[in-house]
Amino acid sequence: MIKLLKEDRAINQPSNSKENPKSSPINQSILKICGPSNLQGNINISGAKNSALAAMAGALLCSGTCRLHQVPSLADINRMGQVLSALGAKLEQNGNTLDVDASNLDTAEAPYELVRQLRASFFVIGPILARLGVARVPLPGGCAIGARPVDLHVRGLQALGAEVHIEHGIVNAYITGSKKKLQGAKIYLDYPSVGATETLMMAATLAEGETIIENAAQEPEVVDLANLCIAMGANIIGAGTKNIVISGVPKLHSVDYTIIPDRIEAGTFLIAGAITNSDITISPVVPQHLSAVISKLQSVGVKIIQEVPGSLRVLPSKNLIATDIETQPYPGFPTDMQAPFMALLSVCSGSSSVTETVFENRMRHVSELNRMGANIRVKGNHAIVEGVSKLSAAPVIGTDLRASAALVIAALAAEGETTFQGLQHLDRGYEKLEVKLQKLGAQLQRIDIATEHEILQTSV
Repeated sequence: MIKLLKEDRAINQPSNSKENPKSSPINQSILKICGPSNLQGNINISGAKNSALAAMAGALLCSGTCRLHQVPSLADINRMGQVLSALGAKLEQNGNTLDVDASNLDTAEAPYELVRQLRASFFVIGPILARLGVARVPLPGGCAIGARPVDLHVRGLQALGAEVHIEHGIVNAYITGSKKKLQGAKIYLDYPSVGATETLMMAATLAEGETIIENAAQEPEVVDLANLCIAMGANIIGAGTKNIVISGVPKLHSVDYTIIPDRIEAGTFLIAGAITNSDITISPVVPQHLSAVISKLQSVGVKIIQEVPGSLRVLPSKNLIATDIETQPYPGFPTDMQAPFMALLSVCSGSSSVTETVFENRMRHVSELNRMGANIRVKGNHAIVEGVSKLSAAPVIGTDLRASAALVIAALAAEGETTFQGLQHLDRGYEKLEVKLQKLGAQLQRIDIATEHEILQTSV
């Protein structure tokens, strides 16, 4: 029997205080960063957050157990795990290995309280619909970096034969007919959305007939999800190109699969090495996934070499010069690297131009960088960065995941002690970031404000 949660409970149930961002202990932690830093050493890059989240959703397609390796320990991963558990899947984690057993998947509705915190959790709609014939998933939440509508997902599922309508913030989808099977279709995406591509590709793996997704996203995370599905027995060709062809199969089987390295974390550490004029090596990485970022780093004068396969080394580089960047879908410059790269451009000699084309509200880090002495002007989705000779420490607040990373990078190069608030954002996407930076020689520490206050009160 397929379980459906009551709509009024899913929508109106008050937040548990432990999950409320305003009361969460993690939000009461800060980072104190003393700069400027001189970094040196080797860093291990974690598994890709965005790949792991999609793979966890993809595991719902299998009626057995999927073992996923290199799953990073992150707040977003924990939330996705809670979503899967609420749907009837059993999860067991041992370090960075996660077992997902979806053999007893029996709940067609994802809880609102969880989905509202994590946009990627909406992707479960494809696997649930394909497996159960019905799905009810709330409209998603996540970082406030701009509108990310689900209309491409909805139209794609409708093309596959599903009835879809949205009521009271819930996307209701179900398959009509006695077969309870989605039907293959030709789908053109108006925009190469990663989320829509992944959702529709997963749904199509169990559909009857052939599905063609045109103008599909080409990101490495899409390819990784396709490879996972193929390893489970799916028939998919063309992932990584603009056209993906999926021939539906009756069922998928268990798999043992390793997630690709996180290209955004890798890029963040390359920029951290560049802005601090340091010598660091990162691995494992797939250099092809970082082509656009490496190209732009080299254009400002950063020296990057590959001494051994799967590894990149950034060398001390002085006299960095300005360059222009414009975010684009892969293989263009990634939007997730825009904020960290802007931190680097703030200390490059000359005038740089930064244009954000993916999200309309992704420049909120600018005011905080300016507090640290940067000279950046913003008009709409366009910023002009006039390079300064140095940054200075200041109290700053991160507003989203990548903006927070940008501020930490800036603090590493700034003179003095920077107090950073917004660790809840960093913990969503960077595994043990402060531990990794400490390993490189950075002077920073995480401090629990509540604990520090209690100590001060006791000593008075």
